[in-house]
Amino acid sequence: MRDAGENDEENRQLIYREELERQGMIIPWSTQVEVLSHLSVGCFVTHCGWNSTSEILACGVPMVACPQWVDQRTNAKLVEDMWKTGVRANPKSGTIIEGEEIRRCLDLVMGGGEKGEEIRRNAKKWKELAKEAAGEGGSSDKNLRAFLEEIASSV
Repeated sequence: MRDAGENDEENRQLIYREELERQGMIIPWSTQVEVLSHLSVGCFVTHCGWNSTSEILACGVPMVACPQWVDQRTNAKLVEDMWKTGVRANPKSGTIIEGEEIRRCLDLVMGGGEKGEEIRRNAKKWKELAKEAAGEGGSSDKNLRAFLEEIASSV
């Protein structure tokens, strides 16, 4: 037998879900590239793992970098200082990044200021560079073909 408190909790969850579904879409799972490729995505908050970083670059989406450890810090530095496709969130202490810092970064990346415009321009530029590299005759295409030829010649 259930008590009244359990029903209240279920009703609250149902109301929250209905509220969320009016504002967006809830799906059980989706590939990150599919999400990043959607036109409504204006920025992506990322831990800056290499796979995520390269997918975000290839999709031309500006980033808020929230690295935690290992290569993520290096990738975040590349995002902010080298490629200029995002900003790095600064933790208040340790690796904890507070909501106000995320808000500051999102406002910077998505805002109308010069820095945000530069970040969005650079994100688009890197998307085009990735498309060019992966296309026929591009650097990735050439390197993959050379690799396959090397493998074939050693068999």
